[in-house]
Amino acid sequence: MTEIPEHLRKRAEAAKAKAQGEAAPSAGDAAPAAAASGDDKIPSHLLDRGTAAADQPAPSAGSAGGGLAAPAGSSGPDGHNQRLLTVVKSGSIQDTKATPQDKVHVWPHLLLAEFLAALAVTLFTLLFSIFVNAPLLELADFNKTPNPSKAPWYFLGLQELLTMFHPMVAGVTIPGIGLIVLVMAPYMDKNPSKRPEDRKFAISLMTVHLMFWSVLVMIGSFFRGPGFNFIFPWNSGLFFEL
Repeated sequence: MTEIPEHLRKRAEAAKAKAQGEAAPSAGDAAPAAAASGDDKIPSHLLDRGTAAADQPAPSAGSAGGGLAAPAGSSGPDGHNQRLLTVVKSGSIQDTKATPQDKVHVWPHLLLAEFLAALAVTLFTLLFSIFVNAPLLELADFNKTPNPSKAPWYFLGLQELLTMFHPMVAGVTIPGIGLIVLVMAPYMDKNPSKRPEDRKFAISLMTVHLMFWSVLVMIGSFFRGPGFNFIFPWNSGLFFEL
């Protein structure tokens, strides 16, 4: 048999004690009086249904229904009559709050911002190329090789690595490891916060990458002279052109 909750049992005992202390004109009026003594008011049609169910005899285990569960009005612990009726407000079982979403659609949220950024960069490059001339040198002369012969500044870090390691290591292994680490960075640090103080791992990783490459570029730009030998620019001069 279904176990009766403790608060319902106490409420039924209090209602029964109050009903016994008062003069009840009839058995049909006792149920509304007992129900009215509770905190919640139960509609009359539900009380009538519960009273009718209580008057019916409990079916046996071998009846046609075959069930062992007691009806709503069957006897509970200590022979007390219990009505398992309640009225639940609709607001308590309906979730009216929208579930927060941490995802947005690629279009238009992402692509629109990227398109506007591409337009801004294109406009800046166009205006910069109109007002600032590119520092082009004279035509190349294969009989006169410039010394030192340096790559463009954005490749000087790679050229600096070639002076320290084997070409396979400097040109493939080290840059490849750096790119693989940067690709795996979002999977190693899944912190969704955008605050710098909460992203120490990601900021440290990017700082190490930028400082490593920046130092190599600065050494190749300002500390390499004729024959790509190491020099001090304040003693031998500056061998660097854009």
